[in-house]
Amino acid sequence: MQSNVPAGWLLIVLISGAAAMAADRAQPQLVSQGLAGYISMDVPAPPEEYGYGVSLYSSAWPLLESPLSDFQIGLASIWIVPENRKINEPLLPTGTYARDHMGERGPSYRDVFQTIEGGLGFWGSTRFGSTTAKFRMNGTANGYNHEISSPGWGFGNINALRPEQMGIAQLSPRLLVPPDGLTFQEGTCGEVFGYAWMVLPFTAPKTATAGLPIPTGNQSWTLFINAKNFKGPVAFYTPATWSRISRRHPPAVGRGLDARPGLVTGGAIEINTVPRFVSQDADGTIYSRIPRLQFPADEKGRTILIHNLTHYSKDALYRQVENWLAGREAAPGKFDEKGATTPPCKAHRLSVQQGRERMPIRGCENWVEPAVFDKTTFGLQWKPAVLEPWTGTWRRGCFPKYCRQAGKELQAIAAAAVPAATGLKEARFRPSVAKQSYTSPEDGDSCWKKPGPKAGPFTVKLADGSVVTYSWYRFVDQPSLQDADLSEEEKTRLQAVVEKIHRHWTMEREYLPPPGMGTLATLDAALMVTPPKGLEVGYVPIATRQAPQ
Repeated sequence: MQSNVPAGWLLIVLISGAAAMAADRAQPQLVSQGLAGYISMDVPAPPEEYGYGVSLYSSAWPLLESPLSDFQIGLASIWIVPENRKINEPLLPTGTYARDHMGERGPSYRDVFQTIEGGLGFWGSTRFGSTTAKFRMNGTANGYNHEISSPGWGFGNINALRPEQMGIAQLSPRLLVPPDGLTFQEGTCGEVFGYAWMVLPFTAPKTATAGLPIPTGNQSWTLFINAKNFKGPVAFYTPATWSRISRRHPPAVGRGLDARPGLVTGGAIEINTVPRFVSQDADGTIYSRIPRLQFPADEKGRTILIHNLTHYSKDALYRQVENWLAGREAAPGKFDEKGATTPPCKAHRLSVQQGRERMPIRGCENWVEPAVFDKTTFGLQWKPAVLEPWTGTWRRGCFPKYCRQAGKELQAIAAAAVPAATGLKEARFRPSVAKQSYTSPEDGDSCWKKPGPKAGPFTVKLADGSVVTYSWYRFVDQPSLQDADLSEEEKTRLQAVVEKIHRHWTMEREYLPPPGMGTLATLDAALMVTPPKGLEVGYVPIATRQAPQ
């Protein structure tokens, strides 16, 4: 039967009805504190003689579908702290961040005194968003007064560190280290990235530091990488980095990573800053939504997070290098398994919270649970019903996005259980945008200009869309070594050591033990640089700027 209602009136009625439905729908509020907690495992503390190195393999993948603003989750990594378990007096003076704000870590503050941490991850301080994780070599030498993450820069700070704050020396002549972190080949998903921190005797121990009767040890914690297109040493923390704090705080003397073994007792994904939308249904029940957090799962529904965490004694590499520098045959660089121990790992139950009140989220086990797959492999086991096809042979497991508040806790729920009236399903999170550039001083008297580079500047474009400007410095002339308490004689010796390394430890050799599962991840090809003619040995590439294209 033909309607007698004019078509125009029908259109007005439809529009009015849609407007009324939209008016009835709540407007979700974008807030922070969407997720907090750890996905963690632990290992037994090794004997003290195995505190001179640690290696592991960690998976790299795009945790988000696209980079988001105000988002920080570190993928599975470790914390190295100096072994001071028998110390009970404060290792940090008042006026340091950890001493003044982390009273629960007292009385010794040994777990926040000094650390090497970092690893793969996504950070709120990232200036150039990347779908795939980046790698940073973060550490703090003074209770988080500041953090160091690359040669010249701190943790996401756009301005270069002052000379007395620097601590990482570039060692590789072939791998460029950007301030914003190492980038990976586009499409990386589920491959494993191997890295190690090994103590090496590049310098001699000292009984006096900066003219003070304060000792500094000879331990250079050196980063090694095992990727498909790069293998070998990248950079190291200078010993003076760790002993600086003892110049003004006697209880710290001899207690830093320049002199003490390192202690690693586990690893984790650290969930720090995640945005969320909050809304209510017609009855006033509160619902929330976080971004989709996606994980690669194999044919058995497993996501590998940490594989083959291994501790090393001085017999693994330190003594090889010690003998080499004493005039014996060149050290091959490969870690000796006779100086290695790989402990069993134990998964912790998943414990995550949301909101300022840190309300626990219940029911996540209906999606996923932490698990140990063999003696040395830790990860996530996904329920078959929540997996979906993704890329290649990988399936995708996603952490529950939605929660419903019930009293002082939250219940993880499926999307189908979220009322349409909340408007949560249509809400969109803010994308990450390129932020300010990392810049180094232009002052002619700065450590960047004096002694200064020998060649450059050059530029490369990275997979994250940024452009890195870099120059070639003689190794001992790089900025981070200008306040490392090295005499001219010590610099000459250290330069000779590095030239030996450049000649013998090339990026095609094997160093870390190979992984027992998975395939190696590939670093961004733009990070692979070639020294100019005549600067092949004894010179290193130093990033001086990183900016949007």
